[in-house]
Amino acid sequence: MIANADTKPAAKRPRKMAREPRDEEAVHVPTTAEVEPAKRQSKADLILDMLQRPEGASIEQLVSATSWLPHTTRAVLTGLRKKGHPVFSEKLDGVRRYRIGGGTS
Repeated sequence: MIANADTKPAAKRPRKMAREPRDEEAVHVPTTAEVEPAKRQSKADLILDMLQRPEGASIEQLVSATSWLPHTTRAVLTGLRKKGHPVFSEKLDGVRRYRIGGGTS
């Protein structure tokens, strides 16, 4: 097909918007002072909280709270010691309990 000099290129149609833009006044964008990010508690923080209780926590309690294996839980206790937390353990009635802070009471 040969292009004639008399033909004009096809005019582009205006694009349709998927939705109409919103009014700037109608949209409320919260400022950083209004938005308070919720702090998500990690499993290590959960262990730290459990160890700070007066009665401390046993390995079984820590394992059930974190769904970790016992050797992983003990490794976290070692990591807490290396970070400078005074982790104490005591065996009462055949159950070893771990605690941060003071030793036996």
